[in-house]
Order: sequence, then C-alpha cells, then structure tokens
Amino acid sequence: MVKAKSLFLLLLFLIISYVSFSQNDPIKVIAYYAGGSGRVPNYPVENLTHIIYSFSHLKGNQLHIGNADAIATVNKLVSLKKRNSSLKVLLSLGGWGGCETCSAVFSSEEDRAAFAESVRSLLVKYNADGIDLDWEYPAIEGFIGHAYKPADKENFTELVKALREKLGNRYEISFAAGGFQSYMDSSIAWNEVMPLVNYVNLMSYDLVNGYSAITGHHTPLYSTPQQMLSVDWGVNALIDRGVPKEKIVIGAAFYGRIWENVPAIDSGLYQPGKFKKSESIKSIDALLSKGDQYKAYWDDVAKAPFIYNAKEKLFITYDNKRSVGLKTSYAIEKGLGGIMFWQLGHDYYKNGLLDAIVADKGK
Repeated sequence: MVKAKSLFLLLLFLIISYVSFSQNDPIKVIAYYAGGSGRVPNYPVENLTHIIYSFSHLKGNQLHIGNADAIATVNKLVSLKKRNSSLKVLLSLGGWGGCETCSAVFSSEEDRAAFAESVRSLLVKYNADGIDLDWEYPAIEGFIGHAYKPADKENFTELVKALREKLGNRYEISFAAGGFQSYMDSSIAWNEVMPLVNYVNLMSYDLVNGYSAITGHHTPLYSTPQQMLSVDWGVNALIDRGVPKEKIVIGAAFYGRIWENVPAIDSGLYQPGKFKKSESIKSIDALLSKGDQYKAYWDDVAKAPFIYNAKEKLFITYDNKRSVGLKTSYAIEKGLGGIMFWQLGHDYYKNGLLDAIVADKGK
C-alpha cells in the first residue's frame, strides 16, 4: 500500500513537472522578500516569476504567518499578481534561526499531516501558490542550540510526501538547500525528495560566513584553488546526486559580508580576519562612493567582486551587477531551473541587481 501510494505521488508529480518546465520562460527569477508591506509595490515585480514571503514559522504543528504586519505583507505580495498575472507567491517556513522545533515536530506522522493541512489552509486563505521549506538544517547542525538528529533526513522526505499529497498539483513545493558538503551528503534523500518538488533553491551564498576565520568569496560562481565551495560546485554536487538540472535554482546575494582586522596581503582575499557584519548592496555601494579608501577588485577565476579598505583593514565580499549577470547567463547556458536571491528588500527600486538579472536573462 505504501509503495503504491509513493508511485502515485511520483506519477502525479511527473505530470506537474512536464507542465511546469514546458513554459516559455528561459529561467525562473525567484525573490525572497523579508521587508514590510509598504515598500513592496516600489520594486519591478513584473520581472519576477516567483516571490517568497520570508518567513513564516511553526506554532505547535501549524504553519503560522505571525502578527498583523506579517499578514499585511503577505496580502500585499499576493496583490502584486494584479501587475504580474504569472507571478507566484510562496510562503517560506523557517530561515536561519527560524526552525527551532522543526526536528521535533516533523518526527511525527500526525504532526506532519497537521502541518500539511495548515499549509493548504493558509494557501487557500491568502490565495498563495505554494510552500518553500527553509529548514536549516535537517540532520546536521545549523543554528546554534537548535535540535537535529540523523532521522531528520527521512522525516524531511516524509514531510514533503505529506505536503504533496495534501497540496496535489495545484501548489508548488520548493526548499532551500545548503551549498556545502555535509548538507549534500547528510540532509536530504535526493532521489526520494526531488521527484515531488518543483525546485531546490541552492543557497550558493554565505559560503564563507560569520563563523569563518578566513576571508573569501561568500557567493562565487566558480571554485578557486583556495576555495572549493561555489555556485558551480553546488550545481555539480546536485547533478551528481541525480537532481534534474531543470529543478536547480542557483542563489545570488543582494548583500555582502564584511570582515575586520584583515591584513593587506592579496588585498585581503583569503586572509585571517574577524567577521563584522552583513550589509545590503545599497550600503556597500555607498561605501564605494566614499572615495579611494574602499577599492573594488575582480577575481576572474571565481567571477566574483570584492572590496578592500587598507586603512581600516576591512574586507568585503558581495555580488554586483557583473557577477549576478554572469550567474544568470550560467543558469541559462546550463539549462537550470533559474536564479533566486536573498533578498529583494536589499535592492534598489530601479537599476539594481534584479534589473541586471533581467538584462542578462533577455540576451
């Protein structure tokens, strides 16, 4: 009986996948959004295929959007369909630090079923189009203090099955995946999960992060002799695990990461330092506009920009128009599902990184 049920779900989703991937769009352009409702209409949402509300959370075993401001934001995002009739709005569960009880709740078949029902109810209530699972991370350590166990891997599969059974072919399911080795190896049963989801959103950013004592590129397109992790490494790792390339969505970063106390050797790249903070692309551009203190560089191997301030010993790794354009071209040339980014609220209303993605998408 269980095997027959799994075969039915697989057949159902093969039909869904055929319809989904026979569209005319060369790639999907997917924005995570974590801002308020007031700013949403200012962005060029006509250039998006998807926008993902970030984040909803667990309340018991139910998907919970939150307070009145959060509900207003979801309603505003859905209202954007009046401007872009093909836009899909998804609700995202979790985020970094936002999935404290996921391991416990999704251990239970009863709780998984209740969660799936709550997802369906919210999607109907708000006229949204799907769910994005951002559990960081099943089966391996993520946010400090959050529970995890090896059984999370199987439970994640069962969660996706419960969602697909409840949501049918009307709604999309995607999930955010870590772009590093232990996640690839231990968190997801790829062959079981991927037939049931629309996309995997590869978090090919934060590849050096707040725990990194050595600087590097946090979102490079290609690996370098000094740094293995990159967009290309993550894509190949997924393909090696049998993930269909048309379901892989690569990630771009509309923010940068700043390290302090970084020596001037090689303009701060691959040098010891202390992580200081993250900043939006607008804030990074403002630093560059200050003058010669902040000097921009380009790594032609990684296809990634970086900045160094020799006077203050600051190193910044980020994405710019050139690098996100190259990522877009890469996604198209590789036949991938698309490109996503964290997050729209960091961008300019006009002539920003989203516009750079669109420009390269249209070439």
